[in-house]
Amino acid sequence: MKKIILASKSPRRQELLSQIRVPFEVRPSTIREEMIGNNPEEIVINLSRQKCEDSASAELRDGGQRSLIMAGEDRVVLGADTIVVLDNQILGKPGSYRDAVAMLTALQGRTHQVYTGVTFARLSVNDLVAEESFAVCTEVDVFPMTEKEIRDYVSTGDPSDKAGAYGIQGEFARYIKGIRGDYNNVVGLPVSEVYRHLKNWGFFESK
Repeated sequence: MKKIILASKSPRRQELLSQIRVPFEVRPSTIREEMIGNNPEEIVINLSRQKCEDSASAELRDGGQRSLIMAGEDRVVLGADTIVVLDNQILGKPGSYRDAVAMLTALQGRTHQVYTGVTFARLSVNDLVAEESFAVCTEVDVFPMTEKEIRDYVSTGDPSDKAGAYGIQGEFARYIKGIRGDYNNVVGLPVSEVYRHLKNWGFFESK
């Protein structure tokens, strides 16, 4: 049996993997990630790699999983991270109501980029034997918003755990003018690219 270990507790990533029928279990990374890199693509790949390698290390330390490995179970750890970029500045998750209002005020009426970095790690019994990373970028256009619209949306609490202080799949959809690229990437995981890479790794059997 082949299994993905998702190094994230994000319900959105879990929903997206379930949507494309990828079997997985959740083992969230517990490290504090560091932003390392010279551009958004490098930074988001490094963030996903840190998550992936942390969860992979924890999985390898867990002796309770050894019997499953010895029985022939393949394990691939998937780490992912999403960032929102406006004018080459990274907008993370808002730390407060005021932060969320400031981020959305900056985004409204503008075009920004959403990057998701993904890292896969294949595990043997005792070691990480292969690793691969990639990043996907989607451009998002936001309609102009009034101050009241911004504050009303922030008051719903939806922005609190989301990069850039919004979720495209929720109420904020009313303010999305258009996108260029993968919609699911903005939600949190470019599942078509994930599927393609897993297929190349032999995760899905071909007839």
